Amino acid sequence: MRKILIGVVITLVALYAVKSCERQKAEKTKLVENSALIKQQINNVGKLVVTEGHFSQVFNYQNSKDLLGNYLTLEKKALVVVNANVTVAYDLSKIEFKVDEASKTLSILKIPEEEITISPDFEYYDVQADFLNPFEAQDYNKIKNIVNASLKKKINQSQLKTNAKNRLISELSKFYILTNSLGWTLEYNQTPINQVDDFKGLKL
Repeated sequence: MRKILIGVVITLVALYAVKSCERQKAEKTKLVENSALIKQQINNVGKLVVTEGHFSQVFNYQNSKDLLGNYLTLEKKALVVVNANVTVAYDLSKIEFKVDEASKTLSILKIPEEEITISPDFEYYDVQADFLNPFEAQDYNKIKNIVNASLKKKINQSQLKTNAKNRLISELSKFYILTNSLGWTLEYNQTPINQVDDFKGLKL
């Protein structure tokens, strides 16, 4: 009888050990699958997020040149109409991240900075210049620099960058939705993301 009980106990222990190993193997397999799924999602989101805008502006360019002291002043001027297409983009393929299977944590380490592209189209009207003070390459370069500086200021005052950031947050929220559904934790710069709105309070 005693031998039978010992045999039953050994059998039960063996079955428990086998089931425990199978369960651990299944959990490890699931962990690896979840990790691969997260990496795949990051690759899917890793695209160029672009927000476009259009700006128009009119500039009066003037430049004068004195000859013979102050006795003779030669002026040149032009009316410049600028139509510019502007894009604010985030290249999400440059996101740096770390997947920690042990703690089930996806850590976003670095988000690429915004890339602003300005494509202006210049139209010159009422160009007036003197033979001794003609329009030169440096004048056109100066106009372009003035225009670009002015457009950058207008971009900063507009909603274009805000709209671009909102699109960025929309893409990043996909990481939270996925990790949350798998029971994982999402972090950005060691700050836990507990809901989508948490992204809005971060310095991205």
